[in-house]
Amino acid sequence: MGELADYLAANDANFRKARLPALYSDFRPQRTLNPDGYRANITAWQNALSLLSSKSLLPSSSPLILSVDKSLLRNLESRQYGQPLALGTAIREGIQGRELYPLNAFLKQDQSVYHHGWGEIPWNVAGWTLRTLGIVDPSRGEDRLPTGQYVLVQNLEAAARELKSALAAGSSVFDRVFTKAQFRNQFASKLMPGYQLDEKDMDVILRFLARDTNAIEYDGNIIRVKGQSQEGPITEQDASVASLKELMGRLEHQVTILNERIAALELTAKEAVGRKNRLQALAALKSKKLAESSLSTRYATLHQLEEVAHKIQQASDNAALVNVMESSAGVLEGLNKQVGGVERVDAAMDKIRDASSEADEVAAILAEGGQAVDEAEIDDELEAMMSEEKNKEEEKQQQAKEKQQREADKEEEDRVKQKLKDLPDVPREREKTPTSETGLANLSMADKEAPVGN
Repeated sequence: MGELADYLAANDANFRKARLPALYSDFRPQRTLNPDGYRANITAWQNALSLLSSKSLLPSSSPLILSVDKSLLRNLESRQYGQPLALGTAIREGIQGRELYPLNAFLKQDQSVYHHGWGEIPWNVAGWTLRTLGIVDPSRGEDRLPTGQYVLVQNLEAAARELKSALAAGSSVFDRVFTKAQFRNQFASKLMPGYQLDEKDMDVILRFLARDTNAIEYDGNIIRVKGQSQEGPITEQDASVASLKELMGRLEHQVTILNERIAALELTAKEAVGRKNRLQALAALKSKKLAESSLSTRYATLHQLEEVAHKIQQASDNAALVNVMESSAGVLEGLNKQVGGVERVDAAMDKIRDASSEADEVAAILAEGGQAVDEAEIDDELEAMMSEEKNKEEEKQQQAKEKQQREADKEEEDRVKQKLKDLPDVPREREKTPTSETGLANLSMADKEAPVGN
């Protein structure tokens, strides 16, 4: 007890620890006091039921069909908070909002579940309807469970999407027609991972695909996936193709079993020979021969059926090709009618030619009405303009050369100046004079005036 509550706490964000007291309480008064909280709790329980059913965790329920009874309360009981006190209200809200649909009504009614569903019925009318069905008014008294079986529309829509994706690969009528048994064998294990849909689940999903999504035609025994073209009801041809496919499937299954039996009998015979048990070896070999004979017969029959199936597919492709050609011919015929035939095209082309000729004549007349132009004068003017432009260009080139030469001379002058500036200074010697050589330069005026004799 409490395992499912623990699973929800670990795998459903709506059942986090802080919200568990509110979810397990009797939150019915919140419908008027706190509508947002009330709706959040209802949605959390509806999603939880869908999740647990899709994982096949609810006893007596399947991924598509929820069984509601007192055991559901015990299964959802929490070790800390006990049983959910407003689960019945959540289920009744799901019934009103079309998240849950009574199973018998779902299978029997011809109108789509999406057309004028219970979700559009006011609450007081829904309460009267539920009381009429034996379900207690949810706004009063004890919150009792509306026992019964209900289709989980959320899970059904998910399974239908998976199935429609798997069925989309078939193109020919042979690929799109099944008996109910063959359909179940082929798809029952592919829609809900880890769960094999039972007979009741298949009835629900086939009814949903045929009535509510318009993806298949279904007469209770034969299923035909709808193609791109609009097709009518199931025909004898569809039933024959489906029966042929079912027979081929049974033969393939029998061939597999016979091959396994032959291999097992051969092994038995070898083991008997190894034990020198002649009688057992003979019996195993005789059984092996009978199985091989039966296998040969089934292979021959299966080969014949495969040839028939191939011809049916070929005929179906040919029929589709002819239909496309007929529709294409109709389109071409309609377009040709819009064109109006060859006569209309010729008349249109004549009008175009006449209009073009008239336009050419008008252009010629307008050209003749203009002033004559002296071509030689234009040539001379053009030559003068070109000569002037050439002189300008040569002058620009000459100026550019002179400027370049001046810049080169300036650079050379600066370079020479720099070299001269970098040369070392020349040492200067004292200039020699006659007086310096004779020593007269070192004499004072007194010495010069002294008599020579002294």
